[in-house]
Amino acid sequence: MKVLLIKDVKGLGKAGEIKEVKDGYGRNFLVGRGFAKVATDEVIKEWQEEQKRKEQEEAEEIARLNALKEKLENLHLVITKKLGANGSLFGAITNHDIAEALKAQGIEIDKKLIHLDGAIKATGLYEADVKLGHGIHAKLKFEVAGE
Repeated sequence: MKVLLIKDVKGLGKAGEIKEVKDGYGRNFLVGRGFAKVATDEVIKEWQEEQKRKEQEEAEEIARLNALKEKLENLHLVITKKLGANGSLFGAITNHDIAEALKAQGIEIDKKLIHLDGAIKATGLYEADVKLGHGIHAKLKFEVAGE
């Protein structure tokens, strides 16, 4: 019996491989538990179409993330915060503040994806690393100004 593995099966193979197995093992264990499908021409064609669709979606996602990276790297972001008596900031600029400033610009990025090297407690120019996914990172430059 030929089966198309849907999930990785230890000792047998990886997802997407077509394997020849004994009828009982294939029907009762692999197909019964959802690890495989009987490898008919229709099932194989369907699997290949699904893989092509996933590759295309991933390529579109990477293109969208690269466009977002370009937009973030060319953006001039200014974050204003109250100043204390000695000229230092009240509190610190955090990744949450940066995410809110980006949201005001119309760019939605989760604060957990923004990485700062340390606490920002003074005015000036700074840089943050933004993880966008698929190994794509953007360097966001921003300015901290006092009110």
